[in-house]
Amino acid sequence: MHIPLTRIQKLIGRRMLKSKQSKACFYLEAKADVTELMALRPKLRKSLGVRITTNAFYIHILGLAAQKYPLVVGRLQGDSITIAERVNVGFAVNAPQGLVVPVVKDAGDKTLPEIAREEKLLTDKARDNKLTLEEIEGETIALSNLGAYDIDSFLGIIPPPASTILSVGNVVATVVCRDGEITARKMLSLSVAADRRVLSETYAAEFLNFIKDRLQNPQQVI
Repeated sequence: MHIPLTRIQKLIGRRMLKSKQSKACFYLEAKADVTELMALRPKLRKSLGVRITTNAFYIHILGLAAQKYPLVVGRLQGDSITIAERVNVGFAVNAPQGLVVPVVKDAGDKTLPEIAREEKLLTDKARDNKLTLEEIEGETIALSNLGAYDIDSFLGIIPPPASTILSVGNVVATVVCRDGEITARKMLSLSVAADRRVLSETYAAEFLNFIKDRLQNPQQVI
């Protein structure tokens, strides 16, 4: 049985192969307690007047983290590292025509409601095959979320324009020990893949811990 590849599948396959062959990647993983975040989301819909998806939170916090740790939007050019002037978060969307990556521009400078509205608009356009060229260009850091597919954790492949990708899995109810007591909490697996030529493991660890801290304390980013 032969299944022909679509043009988009061929293009993405070539780009990801090039990335794996050319980037010296390393990977870090952490778990975040998002119990408060999940409880806060429905309340925010009423107070902010917009549905806040978990993806909107991830994009917002990723943008803030990239502003604080700018090497994650750096890129090796010759013998130097060039830091991108803008934090543009590309996020993967599984559309009928294949995987597409719309881009939220200047994510670190936008409010959570602004990002929520833009994320919904771009996701809808991606699934309707109506994205413009401008809406899929300019990615400087990537996000991949497979939580909707019941995947607990995974390691993403850095897209060629970027040096860092954040991958997030499903929110899982987990029994943990907290303050000396056994309790059930909602836990989220996070992983970062980064190009070692651009940033070090310790730098990426601080970046990932910043994201983890903000996810665990969502009031700080509203």
